Amino acid sequence: MAQSPKRYTLTAALPYTNGPIHIGHLAGVYVPADIYARYLRGKGKDVAFICGSDEHGVAIPMKAKKEGVGPQDIIDKYHALIKKSFADFGITFDNYSRTSAPIHHQTAGDFFKKLYEQGDFIEETTAQLYDAEADQFLADRFVTGTCPKCGHEEAYGDQCENCGSSLNATDLINPKSTLSGATPVLKETKHWFLPLDRHEDFLKEWILDGHKNDWKPNVYGQCKSWIDDGLKPRAVTRDLDWGIPVPVPGGEGKVLYVWFDAPIGYISSTKEWAEREGKDWEPFWKDEATELIHFIGKDNIVFHCIIFPSILKAHGGYILPKNVPANEFLNLEGNKLSTSKNWAVWLHEYLEEFPDQQDVLRYTLTANAPETKDNDFTWKDFQARNNNELVAIFGNFINRVTVLTHKYYDGVIPEAGQLQTVDQEALAALKKFPETISQSVDRYRFREASQELMNLARLGNKYLADEEPWKKIKIDAERTQTIMYTALQIATALAVLSEPFLPFTSTKLKRILNQDGLSWGDIATTDVLLPSGHTINASEHLFSKIEDAAIQAQLDKLEATKKANEAENKAVAPQKDTISFDDFTKLDLRVGTILEAEKMPKAKKLLVLKVDTGIDTRTIVSGIAESFAPEDIVGKQVTVLVNLAPRKLRGVASEGMILMTENAEGKLVFVNPDEAGVGNGEGIA
Repeated sequence: MAQSPKRYTLTAALPYTNGPIHIGHLAGVYVPADIYARYLRGKGKDVAFICGSDEHGVAIPMKAKKEGVGPQDIIDKYHALIKKSFADFGITFDNYSRTSAPIHHQTAGDFFKKLYEQGDFIEETTAQLYDAEADQFLADRFVTGTCPKCGHEEAYGDQCENCGSSLNATDLINPKSTLSGATPVLKETKHWFLPLDRHEDFLKEWILDGHKNDWKPNVYGQCKSWIDDGLKPRAVTRDLDWGIPVPVPGGEGKVLYVWFDAPIGYISSTKEWAEREGKDWEPFWKDEATELIHFIGKDNIVFHCIIFPSILKAHGGYILPKNVPANEFLNLEGNKLSTSKNWAVWLHEYLEEFPDQQDVLRYTLTANAPETKDNDFTWKDFQARNNNELVAIFGNFINRVTVLTHKYYDGVIPEAGQLQTVDQEALAALKKFPETISQSVDRYRFREASQELMNLARLGNKYLADEEPWKKIKIDAERTQTIMYTALQIATALAVLSEPFLPFTSTKLKRILNQDGLSWGDIATTDVLLPSGHTINASEHLFSKIEDAAIQAQLDKLEATKKANEAENKAVAPQKDTISFDDFTKLDLRVGTILEAEKMPKAKKLLVLKVDTGIDTRTIVSGIAESFAPEDIVGKQVTVLVNLAPRKLRGVASEGMILMTENAEGKLVFVNPDEAGVGNGEGIA
């Protein structure tokens, strides 16, 4: 039989300090992590719940440049806002640090030096993208371009957020510098790389053999895909002036790559916590009896499951994560959450607009958690979850029990008479809930666990509705005492078991019941949770109904955001650089007819077209699948740039470009030669 862990180290992904926290962050990482931490503490486990601000990402100087301030101003502003938002929302980190802290610089620098001295890096001079106008090498997020795998035109130099592929900046098609807008050039620079290929055998054994059955399919599948494709060296340094300086000879003017330094932030934050609390940090990272769990979003799987474990393994002496329960993404009202487009529900704004309703958002995000697929947050669902579940089920039961206890017995728990079968069944069912909920939480199925908690409230509601103490009191006072006694046991169980999911509600309910001494395990093993003769406090409403006006205000705010984005997108682009007539004559524009059209497999935006150009029939890949159905454009005459150099998109060679534009509504339309009465192959003058 496997030994129970002595302690747990729980980490939650370090948020970038380039903006506030929104509901996507909460649903993907911080709410499930906090549920798990609270659950373990409730069972008496030794837990270190660790997080902190990631303050060295390329996004930081980008944000600073946009706001006209320095990077330090940005990290100080958002670190304070994020830390306060988490605290106000009830996320119970044991330590929330920041990667600008001296202890982190020291820890990350020491990690790098040890691996460097052990020969765990390779040093290479490679060609990197360089912005001559800005006189700067371009790290990942300073470059945008077309994804070579799905054709998305706004991919970053490290990742395509459309298809999720991990990229290198040099992979991008038509790259552009976000600093100056210029087309970057390739220039040689020296960097240190972590040779992941050296760790392939270890990763295959550890992940593919060791975690096939206990890691979530999305996590295991992404890791397997990376390993099966063959691992390649990954740069661990960058040409930047913002970050942790490379602490070895030759590292002048370079910093540690943020995805080398950021996960080490978990370790430095643990050190900071242990020093403050007078604890020893090492058992939480070096004792095999400790269970290490990383809570992250799906975009961080590779870094936490392949890169960081390889770093820990190379360093030696550290435990590896037992599990990495990554969640998928949360959308908002049918559209992808976007910080840059302000399409988000910001946590600090929610806390201002819905005061004392932290648990409503927490419950909604848990009940609709994107655990196995991307899910959608809507304000109408938020309202329904509150009004139809929290108010009508949980709150209604507690209100009935506490109000009737005061009405009939002045708030004193009555003596139970002879328990009938219905009472015994209710109390027996109550005792099963800790184990039922535990089974879900232990498998990181927090959505399922939250619904089991609600089933306990449903049990209480049904019990009261069936037994009708408000009627029995008139004909059988002794029976009514037993009913109320039994209902109060269910209410007490709810107060304890709701703590991981609805912590503010749990605290309030414990105050009402005047009870705060029971643990998670007591619910299943103790026959009397709230004894006869015990006095409860005055009844309070646990939840308040959310009116339509409050929801409409949020929808109106999003509509205003949408209109602002549309107005910004409709802005006329400035004139491009002047070209000569000779430049223009190099373009060979001809009329063609689409003969065939079909969707590119596994690509939302791409159609594969067969076009008769008059000089030949050729294949053209066009990013118009979201605007046109294949069957609607067969036979369509189009304008084709025929002398564009061929380029592969998703393995298909595209031999030209279809000319398109946007109409006044922002919809794609063809630059249409249909009405000109010209045939295929005719030139466009």
